[in-house]
Amino acid sequence: MKQGIALSVASSGLFAVLYYYSTILPPVTGTEIFAWRVLLALPFLALLISRGRAWGEVVRCARRARTQWRYGAALVVSAALLGVQLWLFTWAPLHRKALDVSLGYFLLPLCMVVVGRFFYGERLSRVQWLAVAAAAAGVVHEVLRLGTFSWATALVMFGYPPYFMLRRKIRLGSLAGLWCDMLLLAPPALLVIATQQPSLWHQLATAPRLLGLIPLLGGLSSVALVCYLSASRMLPLALFGILGYVEPVLLFWVAFLFLGEPMAADAWWTYIPIWVAVLLIAGEGALLWLREARRAGLRQ
Repeated sequence: MKQGIALSVASSGLFAVLYYYSTILPPVTGTEIFAWRVLLALPFLALLISRGRAWGEVVRCARRARTQWRYGAALVVSAALLGVQLWLFTWAPLHRKALDVSLGYFLLPLCMVVVGRFFYGERLSRVQWLAVAAAAAGVVHEVLRLGTFSWATALVMFGYPPYFMLRRKIRLGSLAGLWCDMLLLAPPALLVIATQQPSLWHQLATAPRLLGLIPLLGGLSSVALVCYLSASRMLPLALFGILGYVEPVLLFWVAFLFLGEPMAADAWWTYIPIWVAVLLIAGEGALLWLREARRAGLRQ
């Protein structure tokens, strides 16, 4: 349990480091950083799949994609949905959209609660309804404050649920599914690297530090992924979900403190209700997990 908690927190911390890492890689652009993350993730994923003995599932997935075009199309759509999110994560810190993206990650769990209610018939508790109402109040305030809603925030909170729903539909394991996503994203990633301007060789000649920084990008990304997947196997689902709220908190403070993105005084009234919503969901999850842990202890 302690190891799982440590790995989950470590993965959130490493993803926050990656959020800042993009800002020290220029002249490499956000799109190029996304391409490198995809390409460098493949060998690490291959190692994980080998250790987890999951190549059989990958082979079955490939065979099914060849014989069932709808399944193959679903894999392509899944990769595209994930690719957009990976691109936004590396692009946003370089274009002063980091706070908007962190807000999207705060709202994502609440959006998933709503999706569960209306698409899967899951019942919401009173606490969850209160959380949804608090988050809605924050969103309404943001719309009234700016007259609009950031497209980056909307892309995260409305872009991830279809991805998770599709992954649930095709019933593909996490490792095999992630391998398929990255493999399908590899051709466009290679195209980005091959056609980038200035060329890769010119960038390396003018900024030799990239020779170390780019491989380190792959290492950080892969270690974060390993920690995340390992924690998901070690921890109860409720506790794992609660710890997932650590990442958006870290992303917010990275954007605010280290990337220097301005925060208007009245913008806090957007974030405070959303943070209250997150605390309500996390608090309820923590209580449920503690009750289950106590019951399990009594049975033993």
